[in-house]
Amino acid sequence: MSHIIARVMATPAAFELIAALRSRHGPLMFFQSGGCCDGSTPMCYPAGEFNISDTDVYLGNLDGAPFYMGCEQFEYWEHTQLIIDVVDGNGGMFSLDNGTGRRFLTRSRLFTDEEMAVLKPSP
Repeated sequence: MSHIIARVMATPAAFELIAALRSRHGPLMFFQSGGCCDGSTPMCYPAGEFNISDTDVYLGNLDGAPFYMGCEQFEYWEHTQLIIDVVDGNGGMFSLDNGTGRRFLTRSRLFTDEEMAVLKPSP
């Protein structure tokens, strides 16, 4: 297996919402919520509006928008590929998808043993 394995990816519906939010708000960023206030929702912010700490883990980009999660949460999710999707409903209170009638949702799948052998222990 020689290709790059994405730790985070998005569905076509998520890419459409990302494009719509970017056209209204400019460059974006994501942080996978760990349960406070908005559950485990992927939160979308204007780029730079959420303070990333030295312990947060960068998982990759979604159409140019960097995606992060806290290191403690990453310990639970490191064997899992995050798949960002969109469903009808209200977004997280502080997330840019709030008020659009659609919200981001994290789906996931376990990496195969072959994929785990290729991935670094932590990004």
